[in-house]
Amino acid sequence: MSQDQLIILRNKETGEVYYSRKNKRKVERKIELKKYSKKLRKRVTFKESKK
Repeated sequence: MSQDQLIILRNKETGEVYYSRKNKRKVERKIELKKYSKKLRKRVTFKESKK
């Protein structure tokens, strides 16, 4: 996975982290994805944060 395309998706409540890729030339906005939180044991929103 290229470091240029790597982004961090973080949940504000628990601080959990997912890593994903993004084409920064085509997608200019910050990404929000629903992912499974192991601490909360349900799907919650993870938002893109700085590295």
